[in-house]
Amino acid sequence: MPINTISYITKITDITDITDEELSWQENALCAQTGPEFFFPAPGSSTREAKQLCGACEGRVACLQYALANDERFGVWGGLSEQERFLLKRNQA
Repeated sequence: MPINTISYITKITDITDITDEELSWQENALCAQTGPEFFFPAPGSSTREAKQLCGACEGRVACLQYALANDERFGVWGGLSEQERFLLKRNQA
């Protein structure tokens, strides 16, 4: 997914004090039904399947906001790889 097609994110949410309510998206997230190796593939491996699953997840936006706010550097979060999140964050700065 090219970084310029991510129009559903308008800004990075600053999450400093994370509450249970703010993490409630994790309970119903599709990634909770799969193993972590799916979203944290070996370097050089494809992230296509993880991104497809993220695309169908209702918690995708909250997940991406969490990853950006907490500087998650590994894995697929909110449908974006490490490099895609880095570029998104850099373009918003």
